[in-house]
Amino acid sequence: MDEKFDCIIVGAGVAGLAAAMVLARSNMKFLLIERGEFAGSKNVSGGVLWGHDLAKLVPDYWEEKEAGWERFINHRRLTFMDEESTFSLDFKSSHFNEPPYSGVVVLRSKFDRWLADKVQDAIDASDYAMDSFIATNILVDQIIMKDDKAVGIKTGEDEFFADSVIIAEGVNNLLTRQVGLQTQYVPADHMLTGIKEIIRFDQKELEDRFQLNGLSGMSNEFVGWATDGVEGGGFLYTNRDTISLGLVLGIKDMREKNKSPHDVLNHFKSHPAIADIIRGGEIVEYTAHVVSSGDKRAMPKELYKDGVLLAGESANLLMNAGKAIQGMDYAMRSGILAAETIVKAKEKNDFTSATLSGYRKALDDSYVMKDINGFQDAVHLLHTPTMQHDVPNLICDFGRQFFTIKNEPTPKSKDMLRGAIKRHSSYWDLIKLGAKGAKAL
Repeated sequence: MDEKFDCIIVGAGVAGLAAAMVLARSNMKFLLIERGEFAGSKNVSGGVLWGHDLAKLVPDYWEEKEAGWERFINHRRLTFMDEESTFSLDFKSSHFNEPPYSGVVVLRSKFDRWLADKVQDAIDASDYAMDSFIATNILVDQIIMKDDKAVGIKTGEDEFFADSVIIAEGVNNLLTRQVGLQTQYVPADHMLTGIKEIIRFDQKELEDRFQLNGLSGMSNEFVGWATDGVEGGGFLYTNRDTISLGLVLGIKDMREKNKSPHDVLNHFKSHPAIADIIRGGEIVEYTAHVVSSGDKRAMPKELYKDGVLLAGESANLLMNAGKAIQGMDYAMRSGILAAETIVKAKEKNDFTSATLSGYRKALDDSYVMKDINGFQDAVHLLHTPTMQHDVPNLICDFGRQFFTIKNEPTPKSKDMLRGAIKRHSSYWDLIKLGAKGAKAL
C-alpha cells in the first residue's frame, strides 16, 4: 500500500466526517483516523444539528428508514426558571415540517456511525476505493512536522504521510498545540462542562407527553434556577423514545463555588416542572464532556499553517447566544470548507499556507464566523449575573402575579411588573441590559 495520501483527517466526529465526504466525492486519496472503536463510540455529546448542510452531504437523508437522526425540530421553547416557577417563550410552526429540515436531533454515537457508513459508500464509489480508508481504534500521537510543515502523522511506531492534515480532534487541543497553532490550554473561564442524562419512555407516551406527531420533535433551553447559581443553562431534546436532559456549566465558576456537575444536575431535576416532565422515565445513560463557551477568545491564533487546517471544536467553533446551542452545524460547515480548500490545494499542487489561507477566508465569509463575530456581545451578555439570575426571577415573579386569580381587586400589569423589578433588579440595571441586548442581538 502506498502510504502517501492527499490528506489525513484526525478525528471522525462531525467535522472530520464532513471533510471526508467532500474528499471522497472529489476523488481524493485520504485516510480518516478515529481513536474509538467506531465513529461515534467515544462521542458522548448530542443535541440539535441545525441547518441544511446535512442535506448537501446526504441528499434525501430524511427518506431513510434507518437514518442516523432522531427527530426533526418543529417546536422551540426558551424557559426562564426560579425555584418554583417556569415562564416559557414557546414557538411551534408547521413551516418546520418540510424537508430538508432546519434542525434534527441526533445522538452522536448513532449519528456519527451512520454518517461514517455514508462516507464509506462515497469512498467505494470513488476512484480510490482501494486506497482511501477509515481507520478506527488508532490514537494519533503526533503530527509529523518537517521544516514547520505538516507532512503526516505518527501513531505508535507507525508513520503515515500526506500532503495535508486536517485536525478535527475536538476540544482536546493536544495536536493543535503540538503544531504551534495554539500555545497553551484554553483558559477554564472560556470552557464549559456539558452533563447529560438520556431518559427512556415508551415511545407513544413520550409523543403524547410532548405533543409530538410522527418524527416531529422539540428543543427546550432553560435559563435561571436550573444551574443552582453556576454560570450556564439547561437543555432538553426529544429523541425517538428518549429525551436528552442536561446542563452546560462554567468550569471556572463551578470550581469556585465548589459544586459538582452531578449535584447541579440533580438540583435541576428536582424542580417541579422538570420532575413532572421526567416522571416515569428510566435513566439509561449518563455522560459528561467539555465544550467551548462560544467566546471567540478561546479560538486558536490561526486555523491554518503549511500543510494543516483546524476544523470543528479543535478550532473552538461553538456559540450559544441564547437562541440555540450551535456547534455541530459549525463543525460540519468547517469540515466541508476545510476539505474544499484541500481539493483546491491539490489542483494547484500547493499545500502551503499561501493556498490554505483560503480556508480562513471561506470560513470568515460563511455564517459560522459571521455569527461568531456578530454575536459575541450576546454570548457575553448571556453569562452576566443579571441575565442568569435577575431576569429569570423577575419574569417568573411577574408570571405568578399575572396568572394568579384571587377574589380581590387585581393590580394592573404595570404595577405587577414594577413590583417584580423592585424585588429582583432595578430599572437602571434593566435599561443597561436592554441597551446591551439591542446592540447584541
